Amino acid sequence: MALYNYVALNPQGKEVKGTIEADNPSLAATQVREMGYFPTRIKEQKLPSAAQKKKKEGGALQMTIKIPGLTTRVKPKQLTEFTRQLATLIDAGLPLVRSLNILRDQAKPGVLKDILTDLVERIEGGSTFSDALAQHPHSFSKLYINMVKAGELGGILEVVLNRTAEFMEKELALRGKIKGAMIYPVAVAFVAGGIVGFIMTFIIPTFKKMFISFGGTGAALPLPTRVLITMSDLIKTKWYYGIIGIILLVIIFKLIARTSKGKYVIDFLKLKMIIFGPLFLKTAIARFSRTLGTLINSGVPILQALAIVKETAGNEVISRAMVKVHDSIREGESIAKPLEDSRVFPPLVVHMVGVGEETGALDTMLIKVADAYEDEVDTTVAGLASVLEPLLLVGMGLVVGFIVISLFLPLIKIAQMIH
Repeated sequence: MALYNYVALNPQGKEVKGTIEADNPSLAATQVREMGYFPTRIKEQKLPSAAQKKKKEGGALQMTIKIPGLTTRVKPKQLTEFTRQLATLIDAGLPLVRSLNILRDQAKPGVLKDILTDLVERIEGGSTFSDALAQHPHSFSKLYINMVKAGELGGILEVVLNRTAEFMEKELALRGKIKGAMIYPVAVAFVAGGIVGFIMTFIIPTFKKMFISFGGTGAALPLPTRVLITMSDLIKTKWYYGIIGIILLVIIFKLIARTSKGKYVIDFLKLKMIIFGPLFLKTAIARFSRTLGTLINSGVPILQALAIVKETAGNEVISRAMVKVHDSIREGESIAKPLEDSRVFPPLVVHMVGVGEETGALDTMLIKVADAYEDEVDTTVAGLASVLEPLLLVGMGLVVGFIVISLFLPLIKIAQMIH
């Protein structure tokens, strides 16, 4: 017998915590369900090992340092492939442990292979698949773990794994499209910045010497030329100030983003940006709709599904809206009303969610909303590239034009003096 700490949801959707005694994590989860709760996490209380006791008595204990998110994270694409393959094997009638062993044997040495070995050991020791996954939070999200848990409870693990794989594939495809659309504008901006930096560092100082050789002084030069030369001197001699400034801005931004209020303000401003705002909003709505729809369709209780969506939304504005929706559902009200009150979701989304509630097909309607907004994201991304390209060219033209004019004004004055 061992002691297990549990976190669960009661029938009202509130989180409860406690400790129970059981032979293994599976029996512990069963006891929690018999108490009328829906378990979300079961974790064994670790007693001091012999090695730890020896250390307390003065012995030395070797420690292994792991960097979270770097040494223990499975890449999203690799995780998606694993999920799809596991669903196929289980659907073919193979037991879970044997399926994991097959995938472990064919996996290359690395994080995934190590995790699969640990999963097999835990499951053979009496742990459930979802509880074993929960021991690797850097690789398996709460969304992933809870969908697997719903599949275990409903006896449809292979179906849920297929839905999870589809969800992850769509997420990867959406991110790939956005990154792909931004490659060209970023490349143009990088090249343009390099050209301007070269001109300011090497070309402008040469012209400065020429102007001085013709008897010019700083006060005698036109204002645009003086501004250009001053900027060139700063870039050439005080370039490290710029790097320090950028680093400080990044640190300040990160510190602000760590606070709840600061993250909310940043995410709110992102949704209101002139060019990128609509893209951020449509992406957030698509993610919210597909996540919630997939969870409900997989058998996850609505209150627990909303709690998961809140943590995986990726936008604090959406997360706070989910808190209001959660409270509304717990009090027996609808989902559509708090969505409308948040003033984040467009009327079409609110209307479709309301229809889904009335017809009892909320999951289906949410998936349709996700499909529609993902199509809109594709259109917006394509349009974004066509908008950014001329803006970048115009911006580069203005910079180059300013440099050319600033250099030619003194040359014209010098030519007039010669004549």
